[in-house]
Amino acid sequence: MTTSVYEQIRRDIVSRRFSDGEQLVEIVLANRYGTSRTPVREALYRLHAEQLVARHGRGYVVRESSPEEILDIYEVRTTLEGAAAKAAAVRRTDLDLSRLRAAHEAMLQLGTGDGDARAEANRLFHEALWRASHNATVVDLLIRLNTHLIRYPTSTLTFDDRWEVVLAEHARLVELIEQRDAEGARHLAEHHMEGARDVRLRMYADQPTSPARD
Repeated sequence: MTTSVYEQIRRDIVSRRFSDGEQLVEIVLANRYGTSRTPVREALYRLHAEQLVARHGRGYVVRESSPEEILDIYEVRTTLEGAAAKAAAVRRTDLDLSRLRAAHEAMLQLGTGDGDARAEANRLFHEALWRASHNATVVDLLIRLNTHLIRYPTSTLTFDDRWEVVLAEHARLVELIEQRDAEGARHLAEHHMEGARDVRLRMYADQPTSPARD
């Protein structure tokens, strides 16, 4: 399956092959991806709508990260994660529970302190949670928000005891969803994301040129 120019540019922005604030010149990108300027222009327009690039003069630059962006993202994500957990407690199926337990077990069995491996396992758990909500709009919005967070190159899951805290909170969240405790699940999911936000901000303050990823 052929990867579109939009997908290629988006992937390279998310994986930080482009630097924050780097100018994205249509002709340069066209040469880089072996295409004409038209699909590049269309891709940049879509990426601007996703807020991954920003207007600069008559062109575009890679949108810069900031602590303000972290706060903005987490303000929305905390609410959506709570909504997903609450809905999951009400609507979850036995299959949803099996997927959540499997994702959590994979995290428990992860035999590495590598931040990327932890972030990937954590992402899979949260995606299982989102899908257990059976709310396609919530799932779509959370996936979009997560795209912005993975632009931050260092994982918060290697910071102090964050990994152990995450494992414990995930285990309790699965229990609450199994028990169909909607308000308990919502409250814990919101608390969980507030904790991730606080760690992310602490890491940003310690290393202002190297923000963090959950």
